[in-house]
Amino acid sequence: MTAIQLAKPGDAEAIAAFANGSFTHTFWHIYDPADLSTFLAGWNPPDRVRAQIASDDHDIALVRSEAGAILGYIKMGPVDFDLPAEQPAGDAVELHQLYVAEAAKGTGVAVALMEWGIAWARARASILYLTVFTENDRAQAFYRRYGFYDVGRNEFRVGNHIDEDRFFRLDL
Repeated sequence: MTAIQLAKPGDAEAIAAFANGSFTHTFWHIYDPADLSTFLAGWNPPDRVRAQIASDDHDIALVRSEAGAILGYIKMGPVDFDLPAEQPAGDAVELHQLYVAEAAKGTGVAVALMEWGIAWARARASILYLTVFTENDRAQAFYRRYGFYDVGRNEFRVGNHIDEDRFFRLDL
C-alpha cells in the first residue's frame, strides 16, 4: 500500500522544485527556453505553495520514498480558472496538479494519489474539474479511466506561448 501524507509548510521548497522539474521534464521540448523560464518563475513559487498548504481551501498530498524523496503529489483546491459558460462552478473543486516522478510511474503512486484526490473532492463538492494538455495522451487516458470527460477548451499560457488544454470533469 502506498502511504499518503499531507504536505507541511516545510515541504514547500521541495514541492515547488519537484513541480518545476516534472513540468520541465515533460514539456521542455515544446517551449522556447525564455518562455519556460518566465512561466516557471511565477507558476509554483515556494511562497505560493506554502500559502496553499496553510490554506483551509487547499490540500497537497505527497507520496515519499523510504529515503524521504517526493515520488509524487496531488494539489486539490477551489476552481481557479474560468470554466466554459455551460459548466457549473458552484459545488465544484479542482485537481490543480498531479505529478509523479519518472521512476515512480507505473508503481501505483498516481493511482493512490488520484484515489485520495477523488475522496477529498467527494467530501467537499459534487463536481471535480482539471485541465490537461491536448497532446498529453497518457494523462488524458489516465483521467478517463476514472470517468473524467472533456467539457471544453482552455488556453494555457507559458510565457508568450499559448497551448490548448482541455477541461475535464468528473461528476462525484
